[in-house]
Amino acid sequence: MQASLKDVKLDRPAAVSWDRYLTYGSIAVTGCALDLATKEWVFRWRGMPRADNEWWIWEGYVGIETALNTGALFGLGAGNAHWFAVLSVLAFLGILAWLFWAGAARDPWLTIALGGVTGGIFGNLYDRLGLWHYEGVDASVRNAVRDWILLRYGDFTWPNFNIADCLLVVGAGMLVLHAFWHHQPDSKPADA
Repeated sequence: MQASLKDVKLDRPAAVSWDRYLTYGSIAVTGCALDLATKEWVFRWRGMPRADNEWWIWEGYVGIETALNTGALFGLGAGNAHWFAVLSVLAFLGILAWLFWAGAARDPWLTIALGGVTGGIFGNLYDRLGLWHYEGVDASVRNAVRDWILLRYGDFTWPNFNIADCLLVVGAGMLVLHAFWHHQPDSKPADA
């Protein structure tokens, strides 16, 4: 006897609790808001990038300096902001599917990690879509991501970054840790 497609049942994970939606959304919205608020504040305070614009918190090591990144990580892919925006939206959709359709949100660690990643995605996506620009900003940097955190050690200066970048890195680090240390329970019954 052959089964028809309507007889086949897909095993979907158990429903995700409403508090995971709240946790995920709170982290994502708060992270994005913090990123956008700090970028706006720093750029209004320090202005657009220019020479000798450092303001030191810890002289020679940690400071604030405005910078514009027209690429992605370390400026790679400069000038491709629209492609990075498309990738950001696809990543967000993938996160939603993984968390709430595939049920990964039942794991609090994944919910927190992906909430942070989502906050970072939207913080930088806002900039990549050119929603931040000020009057008189050159069109060549209209879709650049605003960075402002400065780290330096001796002659080495780490590329400037922002809160969204921190959220992305911490979230990705949490995913790596989860992959190494999370134990998936056996789905097979033990032999008798």
